[in-house]
Parts: sequence; structure tokens; C-alpha cells
Amino acid sequence: MKTYQLIDSGGFRKLEQIGDFRIIRPSASAVWAPHLGSRDWSGVDAEFVRHSDGTGEWRINDRRIEQPFEIEIDEIRFQMKLTSFGHLGIFPEQRRHWALLENWVKDQRRLGQEVRVLNLFAYTGGSTLFTARGGAEVTHVDASKGTVRWAADNAKASGLEENKIRWIVDDVKEFVGREIRRGSRYQAVILDPPSYGKGEKRQVWKIEKDLMPLLEQIKQIMAGPGERLVCLSAHSEGYSPISLRNQLISVFGKGTEVEAAEMVIPDSYDRPLPSGAGAIWRGRIET
Repeated sequence: MKTYQLIDSGGFRKLEQIGDFRIIRPSASAVWAPHLGSRDWSGVDAEFVRHSDGTGEWRINDRRIEQPFEIEIDEIRFQMKLTSFGHLGIFPEQRRHWALLENWVKDQRRLGQEVRVLNLFAYTGGSTLFTARGGAEVTHVDASKGTVRWAADNAKASGLEENKIRWIVDDVKEFVGREIRRGSRYQAVILDPPSYGKGEKRQVWKIEKDLMPLLEQIKQIMAGPGERLVCLSAHSEGYSPISLRNQLISVFGKGTEVEAAEMVIPDSYDRPLPSGAGAIWRGRIET
């Protein structure tokens, strides 16, 4: 099975091998010059071109790429699609988080602990699939019906359709509020909030206004015995690893361990491409 590779980056673009296809996409972080020459960057199968007004379009040279195609990362399969906003259905900068989350779930299970994971803004389900494979009972929440269906297709392709995964199409804030009223409890919460978004009922999300209140609500559904974990990542301007770390500590306390790091995608020439910020909090939350 074909996988993902960042071949090169530079000139505000990234050159990716995604399964059988070589693709170019914009990358605001790639402020350096490309390592490879123009010959290696030419003749790609598809390129997403961003326009000055913020819109963009795919320029496709290989018509086979129009159909969904599968790639595999660490034996989890993802369906790739060329979306109108330039995404493909995977964020490979999360790969380190996926491995860490799966291993944490396995460690908790070996200790005899129940592990219920809540994945918010869950997109196409990378964190959902890795934690489910580790043995967690996972609740996957996203406001987009099509994206949740996409994630469920990834679960089926990965042989995880029989695992304990609840697929929820809902506004994240409204869902967490109902979970508080229901007295639900989770051992781990994962969230990768957008800068701005609208739910299918026109609910509005603004990260600078809504993230801190959401974290306070999340704390309420995590209280109880045993270790807890919060994995927070962001791709928004101003949200650095340190700022995410400070947010987690301000809500959950110092915990037993808090790590924060820039999320990166390694390329073939030892030049990691910055791709967002992440922070992981571990500790106990008293009732």
C-alpha cells in the first residue's frame, strides 16, 4: 500500500508524494528555497493554486486522481480526495500525536483502566482510528456530515468498523454542553479547532472567543480517578506551542506532564516543514 511522503518544500510550496501521485500545494511556512530544481517540480499529477482573493483551484494533469484513492500510514488507511479548499483528507503533521495517543491508550488498558476518548473537530478521523485501534471507546464529533461519513469510510478501509466508535454530527460546543448535563466522563479529549467555522445550523466558532470556555467545559467531563490526557493542536495565527501549553495549564493545572512542540512534517532533505502547534497535558482531575 502506498503512503505519504513530503519530498521537498520551499518557495511557499510543498512537493508531496501521496500514494501513486505527485502533488504540489501551497505552504506559507516554506519560506526558504526548494532543495530540488525546477525539473523535479515539473510534471506533477496535480497542483492546487491559491488565488489572490483567497480562493483556489486544482490543476489536474492525471485524470486518475479525480477519483478517491487510498494511502496507508502506520497500517491505517485513509481515503484521499482533492477538496475545493486544497486539503486531501489527512494532516501528516499529526503522525507523532497519533502514535503517542495510541500508546497511551494501550498503557492505560494494560493497567486495567477503562479508556473513553472524545475527539472534537475530528475531521477524517486520524486520532479516532489510532486510539480505537489501541483499544479505546471513541466518540468522534464533527459538524460536517460529509466529513463524518468520510471518517467512517476510513475506519471501514482500516478494518476498524467493528470497534467501539460513535460517529456524531453535531456542533462541538453544543455536544459538550449536553455531555456535561448527561454526566458523561472521558479519560482523554483530543481537539484540533479551526480558526473559524460554522455548523450546519449556522452555529459560529471563533477560536479566540470560544476555545478557553470550551476547555473549561471539557474539564467538567474529565473529572474522576486515574490519569487523564488532553491533546490540543491548532493551525491558527498566534497559537504557538507555548500559548497552547499555557491555555492547558490555566484550565487543568500543572498536571504531571505537559509537553508542547511545533508540529512538523519531515522532508527528504532533513528540513522539517512547520505545520501548526501542539500541546499534550497529562495528569489527574479531581472531582
